[in-house]
Amino acid sequence: MKDGTKRADIHPGLEVRIVLKADQRSGKLTEGVVKNLLTNSHMHPHGIKVMLENGQVGRVKEIIE
Repeated sequence: MKDGTKRADIHPGLEVRIVLKADQRSGKLTEGVVKNLLTNSHMHPHGIKVMLENGQVGRVKEIIE
């Protein structure tokens, strides 16, 4: 399973698990489908920030294959 630190691995329509800002301390993951990418750099150590189709925003921790 890929982590979400490389922008090239992530695209709209991809199913992922993200950590929401409010859940960063607990590490609780939220599953959803990527609507668009919010991080412009090609890599981010904490995960690429995305918006899910349901409007939630967070950093990708896992890509569901």
